[in-house]
Amino acid sequence: RRFRMWKLRSMVKNADALKKELMAQNEIEGAMFKMKDDPRITRVGHFIRKYSLDELPQLFNVLKGDMSLVGPRPPLPEEVAQYTDYQKQRLLVTPGCTGLWQVTVRNEADFDEMVDIDLNYIQQRGFMMDLWILVMTVKIMIKPNGAY
Repeated sequence: RRFRMWKLRSMVKNADALKKELMAQNEIEGAMFKMKDDPRITRVGHFIRKYSLDELPQLFNVLKGDMSLVGPRPPLPEEVAQYTDYQKQRLLVTPGCTGLWQVTVRNEADFDEMVDIDLNYIQQRGFMMDLWILVMTVKIMIKPNGAY
């Protein structure tokens, strides 16, 4: 189901309009958009993204019940519109603030790898795995692992 996800602003105000112009430079195959040197990200945005501080307001989403602490990242509606039936399986669980792919491969994975990692998490999830992911998330916030 759709919900408003809270984040700290890390991009310029017209980022969505600029994204259309940058689509040819997308560095990820599939239903996601990623650019290592995305010109839409502000100077402060680079810092808060590097340390994942832009994600902290999502704790409000957790308190509201829209998200859990650990789970697949919530996609944008336009991304879901491009999903195959296989990829839609990642929508069967409550989305999370952090997840297995964020603490392992982060931006080094392409979209299909991210989906496979999310589905692996869904099949094997449990208290100990979630605890490990949360500990790794704190570690990554202190010593970043390739966020952009």
